[in-house]
Amino acid sequence: MRCGPPRFVNRSKWRVSCGVKSLPIKPKLESDLLHDYGSNGPVAVVLLPPAPPLSRFLSLGSPCDTLLENGRPTILMQIRVLFFGVLKDLVGCPTEIVELPEGARLQELLARYAGKFPRVREMLPAVALSVNQEYSKGDRELRAGDEVALLPPVSGGAGEAGISARGADCPVRMVREPIATQSVLDRVKLPEDGAAVVFEGVVRNNTRGRRTLYLDYEAYEAMALKQMDALVKEARSRFAIREAAIVHRLGRLEIGETSVLIVVASAHRGPAFEAGRWLIDTLKKTVPIWKKEYFEDGAVWADGEPFPQEIPRAGGTIEPPAASK
Repeated sequence: MRCGPPRFVNRSKWRVSCGVKSLPIKPKLESDLLHDYGSNGPVAVVLLPPAPPLSRFLSLGSPCDTLLENGRPTILMQIRVLFFGVLKDLVGCPTEIVELPEGARLQELLARYAGKFPRVREMLPAVALSVNQEYSKGDRELRAGDEVALLPPVSGGAGEAGISARGADCPVRMVREPIATQSVLDRVKLPEDGAAVVFEGVVRNNTRGRRTLYLDYEAYEAMALKQMDALVKEARSRFAIREAAIVHRLGRLEIGETSVLIVVASAHRGPAFEAGRWLIDTLKKTVPIWKKEYFEDGAVWADGEPFPQEIPRAGGTIEPPAASK
């Protein structure tokens, strides 16, 4: 049997998935097959299918994957992205896993969503960003396994029942059952206090002339608890109060129910009033909690108050940086 010019039967590339090398199939020539199996008969040449796409080598639990092509590695990392409030509706899901090149910055992630969802792009100037539950700027470099959240302006007012930042006795809590105001007040007050100020945010039956049926609160719970805990600590220092407590509802709330409770205890009424007002005003601007209002003719996410200037916004950060040479 005469052998013609050598022809490759299969081509392949080295692939690495999470540090485990998937061995390639060595390209074979027809002459190799003749050498392996002899030339006393016809040669069966099996054309193997092309290597599967890189996504076949990925799993949600894998922090990174590598494709070696032409001897140069391209490392992909997985980032978890969270959406809340109206952004969740615009994107169509509350969370997803995104693959980015290693060393990508937050603004490159934003550019993906801005290009895919025009309404999201329009909202970005008012959207705050967080990485691993901390507010972040768009030029922050991401790492494999990071949790990124896109946060629309918060609307104030609110897991499991009774989630707290520092244990069962912590004055900062999130609950799904009705808030027991008197119980919280009794825990906060002590004999040395000369004043105890209580603020309750209550679900009203109308919004801008429309009859409200009920509200639904959601939160970026882990981050919200950290922010609320920080507010209580700052209130103690700023106003010289002895103690403060914040309790917030999540889930569906009926008309007349308490959505947020703030209790401040102090030796004097002046600092207690000032601290209580500052706590509710700051909570409504900075803590990642959103509410959806349900009416007889539909439902909308409540317009949130703008984030304070010190909190980074996504606007102006969505263009990816120029590639380094």
